Amino acid sequence: MSDSVLLFGGFGLFVAVMLILDLGVFHRNAHSVRVREAVIWYGVWVSLALLFNLGIYGWKGTDSGNEFLTAYVIELSLSVDNIFVFLIVFSSFAVPPEFRHRVLFMGIVGAVVMRGFFIATGVALLETFGWLIFIFGGFLVLTGIRLAIRKEGEVDPARNPVMRLARKFLPVTSEYDGQKFFTRRNGALVVTPLFMVLLGLETTDLIFAVDSVPAVLAISDDTFIIWTSNVFAILGLRALFFLVDGILPYFRYLNFGLSVILVFIGIKMITSDVYHMPTPVSLGTVGGVLAVTILASYVAKRREDAASVRAAERAPGRRT
Repeated sequence: MSDSVLLFGGFGLFVAVMLILDLGVFHRNAHSVRVREAVIWYGVWVSLALLFNLGIYGWKGTDSGNEFLTAYVIELSLSVDNIFVFLIVFSSFAVPPEFRHRVLFMGIVGAVVMRGFFIATGVALLETFGWLIFIFGGFLVLTGIRLAIRKEGEVDPARNPVMRLARKFLPVTSEYDGQKFFTRRNGALVVTPLFMVLLGLETTDLIFAVDSVPAVLAISDDTFIIWTSNVFAILGLRALFFLVDGILPYFRYLNFGLSVILVFIGIKMITSDVYHMPTPVSLGTVGGVLAVTILASYVAKRREDAASVRAAERAPGRRT
């Protein structure tokens, strides 16, 4: 028990130090995050995750190292879909670009805490009620199917029940007050739109955790590997948000890829008593599906751009 406390406590301290450096040193002043900065920071978080992965390989062996890498890749792929909802929330509240990093930072802190609770609960439930693995598997299959048939425009922050309840009971001002979540109007404490955005992000991550945690439980039963892979994926979520914001057209088929991955993992859980799929096979399948999805999206975007150029060249009145 003492070793586990030191292990989780040490990793938690590392995460806290990195977050303090991120917000308190590198992003002390509010500013709009450019693509170049996002690429650098995303590279930093991915590099740290891969270095940690090498440590897992050396410490716990190949099987545990493969489990961490597979879980991390799954969490990264699912987080991209989560980012689409973030973009909708920011757009709906017209959040100024220079305020987005701060609210994402606070959202990440909340997500780390919530994810730890979900993981601990999920592991405990599976250890006590082994048959729940079939429920989790079936849930992932249904989620994958739902994701494949989801239509654009179905996500509407205004219909979020948590946000609607907050608007009903909390005094919400219509104006931003810098990066403050609370401010005073006529002597009364009120909630700013930035707090509502944070509430929307946390609600989104709560829904996201319901999908992602069962997915990684199918990969490993090691609580430390499950939690750390989740946390590393979450830590890179902010940089990935600013990066994906500029390349959305290249992820047009991502939903289909994620649906295949979720169905695959769900079937893996359901059939776990009959056949134990090797972790390298799971990793190869997840990586292959993502590669095909991104390649197909890229080809479709390039063809669309080429068609637009040809149409412009054939347009009446075009100068030659």
